Amino acid sequence: MYPTLTDKEFGCFQRFIFESAGIHMSSAKKTLVAGRLAKRVKARSLDSFAAYFSFLTSGDAGDEVQTAIDLLTTNETYFFREPKHFELLRSVAMEAAAQSRPLHVWSAASSSGEEAYSMAMVLADTMPNLPWEVFGSDISQRVLQRARTGHYPMERARQVPEPYLKRFCLKGFGEQDGTLLVQRGLRSKVKFGQVNLNTALPQIGMFDVIFLRNVMIYFNGETKRQVVARVASVLKPGGYLCIGHSESLNDLQTGLQAVVPSIYRKPGHA
Repeated sequence: MYPTLTDKEFGCFQRFIFESAGIHMSSAKKTLVAGRLAKRVKARSLDSFAAYFSFLTSGDAGDEVQTAIDLLTTNETYFFREPKHFELLRSVAMEAAAQSRPLHVWSAASSSGEEAYSMAMVLADTMPNLPWEVFGSDISQRVLQRARTGHYPMERARQVPEPYLKRFCLKGFGEQDGTLLVQRGLRSKVKFGQVNLNTALPQIGMFDVIFLRNVMIYFNGETKRQVVARVASVLKPGGYLCIGHSESLNDLQTGLQAVVPSIYRKPGHA
C-alpha cells in the first residue's frame, strides 16, 4: 500500500521541481506527482512522501535526485507533432541546400527523441549531400537514454510520412512487434545531451532553427523570459524559433520577430 501525498508534502515537491528545473507545477498535478514518486518511496523503504523529500534534500541522495527530476519532468510526445514547424524546417533546409551551406538545428526539449528524429528525417531528405546536424536535449537523463536507442512504440509514428517510415525506420517483428527502430545511419546524425534550460547553457554552438515546444507552459513569467533569452542567444541571425501552438512570447521582450503564431525569427542575416 502506497502512502498518501498530503498538500504540505506536495508543496515541498512543487518547490523542489521549481528550484531544480524552473517548472511551475499546478495543484492539478498532485495526482501525477503521487503516482510517479510512490514507487521511489517504496524502493527506498520509506514510509511517507515527507521522508522521501527529506532524503532528496539531505545531501546524501546521490543519483536519486536526478531520478526524481526525471520522473517529474517526463512528457509523452510523438513524431511530427505540429506539422507546420516541419514545413518551415523543410523550407529553411531547401534554402540552405540551394546555397550549399550546412544546417544546425536544436530540439531543446526533446524528451524521448521523437522530435529530434523527425527533424533529422526532414534534413536527410532535403540535404542528402550537405552537412547537417541535429542536437536534442532534455533535463532528464532517463529519456535521453531512451532517445539514443531510437526504439519506439509504433503508435507514436502515426504522423510520419509513409516514404519516411519506409526509408528511415525498421519495423519490429516477433518480440519487437508493434515497435519501430530508427535506422542507424539517421541515429548517428542526431546527438543528444543533457541541458537544463533553467541554468546557463553549456557550449552547444549556434543554430539555424530551434524547437522549444510545449515546455514553457510549465514556467512562470520570469523563468520563461530567462529561458527564451538563453535560447535566443544561440540562435543565428535570421534563424527561427518554434514554440508550441498553445504558447506565446507576446508578453516578453525577446528581440525576436513574430512570423506566424508559434514561429519567431531573429533579425539579421545568416
